[in-house]
Amino acid sequence: MSTLEAGDLLDHYRLEQTIARGGMGTLFKATDLNNGRTVAIKVPHPEMEADPVLVARFKREEAIGQELDHPGVVKTYGNEQRSRDYMVIEWVEGRLLRTLMNEQSQMPIKRTVAIVLAICDALDCMHKHGVVHRDLKPENIMVDAEDHIKLIDFGIAMKEDERRLTFTNLASVLGTPDYISPEQVRGKRVDQRSDIYSLGVIFYEMLTGETPFSGPNPLAVMNERLQRNPKPASQLNPEVTAELQEVLDRALERDPRHRYATASEMAWDLEHPEQLGLEEGQRQPLPGARNRAARQKLLLYSVLALTPLVIFALMLLLARW
Repeated sequence: MSTLEAGDLLDHYRLEQTIARGGMGTLFKATDLNNGRTVAIKVPHPEMEADPVLVARFKREEAIGQELDHPGVVKTYGNEQRSRDYMVIEWVEGRLLRTLMNEQSQMPIKRTVAIVLAICDALDCMHKHGVVHRDLKPENIMVDAEDHIKLIDFGIAMKEDERRLTFTNLASVLGTPDYISPEQVRGKRVDQRSDIYSLGVIFYEMLTGETPFSGPNPLAVMNERLQRNPKPASQLNPEVTAELQEVLDRALERDPRHRYATASEMAWDLEHPEQLGLEEGQRQPLPGARNRAARQKLLLYSVLALTPLVIFALMLLLARW
């Protein structure tokens, strides 16, 4: 198929401006001529359309974008006849988080926490749908004028129950290794805790102006995260409190078993710093955990209350024998 350019028509879309060209395709700003809505159009390169694996990944990205319905996740539109493969995506006003981070080497604590909480909320929605982003980084997060966020680019996202697709398989499309988790480096299967690690790296960089690990080349950077712990963020930014440091430490645990299990757990600690440092039995549980504990307690009391009745019934039955 012919290569499209700004000014061309694609079905009922007019391509207004070329936004980016990447390995997978070209992204355009476009106008839907049916309703005047501004959208983004992602058109795969012709050579990509000849590769069944890449086509399947493109369609998976579209399906994930249609499934997720959250204000912090970019929406993908579908359900229309198209003359060729392309993706219609919600147009997002704002700037990349990377742009904001470049403007301030260390972002204000309050603003940083607010943005991280918004990302946690969007990730929690994704993860509850079984979707792992796997490429969370400042370049894939849009921030508007009021600091509302949108997670974008689900090119290598996948369902947790899908066949494993490792970092080695996708080294050419993952880009910088600064944000991938240790398990991705090792080529192991990833889950939502990998996204939490990536968010921990972003959080660290927003607070300090540096990524937790550095090196002369990508392999050295990846090896660093497998071998050592990052320098405490509080050493680079004295405004980082002990509570924030504890959240960072847990998000950046090398072993995913010691990391936050869910994005909502990380958000809870950020919203309740007074709970940090307490023993497990002293801390107030998450709202969901409180509900589960109440149900378990009710079940236990019910069993205890019914036990004498069951014993009495058994004694009557034995007496009749």
